[in-house]
Amino acid sequence: MLKSFIKTCLSVSAIALLVSGCNAISNNNTSRPSLNSNAQFDPSVQEENKKVQVTKEFLKVAQDKQYHVTTQNTLEGTIDSLATQMMRNTKVPSNRPVLFTSFVRLDNLKKTTEFGRVISESLINELSNRGFNVIEFRGQLNVSIDDKGEYFISRDIGKLKDKIPNTYVVVGTYSRQYGKVVLNARVIDNISGRIISSSRAIYQHNKRNDCVIFKDCKPPRTIKIVKETK
Repeated sequence: MLKSFIKTCLSVSAIALLVSGCNAISNNNTSRPSLNSNAQFDPSVQEENKKVQVTKEFLKVAQDKQYHVTTQNTLEGTIDSLATQMMRNTKVPSNRPVLFTSFVRLDNLKKTTEFGRVISESLINELSNRGFNVIEFRGQLNVSIDDKGEYFISRDIGKLKDKIPNTYVVVGTYSRQYGKVVLNARVIDNISGRIISSSRAIYQHNKRNDCVIFKDCKPPRTIKIVKETK
């Protein structure tokens, strides 16, 4: 009697396991879309599936670039990222002279700040040291001297050369966003407008208010003191 009872229990357990296994397989199959046998061998379906797999790999590379190259937590790292990308992304090897302009606000291409000028000046150093034929077009025709120092670089157009040799021009923009600044730079052929190289970087400063970086903080509130009248 006991043996018969044990056999019955084992049979019931085996059936239960078999049913649960089938249900698990069924749930697995319904959770993922699958191609039927005919579609799997359809050349057009295979071609589209190949495109999807390749796109997935490109997205992995893009995410890796975003994490390790594009996004930086220091201004120095951001400048290095821009310079390295610009060097690596150069489409036309050339020794033509390159001149730099100040980075400007994306919403106003005629406005810059000390931040924009610092980026440009720093890129001059980085790209010059990496082999770019950088020229300084702000050099005066003469060195000017006063009691405070000696000067050669100037923004007074009357003291500069009238013409610059055929060059590439580096231009850049920046956009202030919450907790970060997005920067884009390009090397442009000044005759054809062709983009010779480009780079993008994100300065992730994580500050709630970036007015300290851009030196445009509002002045502290003042309270006017008046004599109380009775």
